[in-house]
Amino acid sequence: MTRFIMLGGFLGAGKTTLITKLARRFQADGSHVCVVTNDQAAGLVDTELLRNEGLDVNEVAGSCFCCNFTGLTDAMADFDQRQRPDVILAEPVGSCTDLIATIAMPMMERMGEQFVHSPYAVVLKPSHTLRILSGGKAGFSPQAEYIFRKQLEESELIVVNRIDELSDEQLDSLKKYLDDQYPGRRVIPVSARTGENLDELYEALMSTASPRDRMMEVDYDVYAEGEADLGWLNATVHLSGGSEFVLDELTVDTVDAIRRRLEELDAEPAHLKILCSSPSGVSVANLVSSDVETMLSVSSNVSVTRTKMIVNARVCLAPENLQPIVSEVLQSVAKERSTELSVDQMESFRPGRPEPTYRVAMG
Repeated sequence: MTRFIMLGGFLGAGKTTLITKLARRFQADGSHVCVVTNDQAAGLVDTELLRNEGLDVNEVAGSCFCCNFTGLTDAMADFDQRQRPDVILAEPVGSCTDLIATIAMPMMERMGEQFVHSPYAVVLKPSHTLRILSGGKAGFSPQAEYIFRKQLEESELIVVNRIDELSDEQLDSLKKYLDDQYPGRRVIPVSARTGENLDELYEALMSTASPRDRMMEVDYDVYAEGEADLGWLNATVHLSGGSEFVLDELTVDTVDAIRRRLEELDAEPAHLKILCSSPSGVSVANLVSSDVETMLSVSSNVSVTRTKMIVNARVCLAPENLQPIVSEVLQSVAKERSTELSVDQMESFRPGRPEPTYRVAMG
């Protein structure tokens, strides 16, 4: 049977980097690994990045897994046409919850003989987690925080990512908050960037999900309001010119320029991710919170005359205000490098109300 591993968690938790490292770990044991990514619209940085890593990836775009269950199962069936996977790593939309009732349980009921399910793991980023669990202001609405807490409530494993960015005192505080507020979950601190504790997570995911005799209660009105609290933007553009420019500088400068504009509006970024690619290299920069620095997560170390840029922004800001900011920044960074900017696609929106294809109710 194929092992199905779903890694949930709020936007900016570092799930994609973690999935890449886990895929390599499974491959080292001789497993054929496939990945399913998910987003509310096409043009996802994660898909491009994972494919660039040489992984077999299918993307379910236009709605979350739970609202397009057939899209998920079709994406997994498509892998079988090429080579049946030993492991499927699935990354749902970062603003989704109630995934046991709407994905895992329906899969078990309809496709139980095909898959063995690993424990459901929720990946956390420390910056927002510390603020929320300590009762502070995270920059999100109470409805968005509701989603974050529901993700923790339905978890079997809690993966605290980015521990390389934490002091020992911060990590101890985070563990205590989790133990007090969400007891009974195994907490695994990791660094997807450095690989610290990856083996412990790998071993935990090689076990089987515990039986569920009840599903958590979810207020879908609050859930819908929480998702709609965020403005989403996906864009794909091309920059080309006669003079070379440093690809990594372009990626970081673009994130930083958008960040400055968001700070002026006191608009909290849930996640801002930009990928720039060329035949000679790929560069990725991330911003996961207003109180951390922009990170160059993938370095290309090349200079180029043209690049394709993919922008994914999830911000506590109305989409009609987010799109002009991104458009103006892209025009500015192109002008600074004397390059021509062409836009393939740019879409900004609020996610619609979640309407699961299936939902299993127990207890």
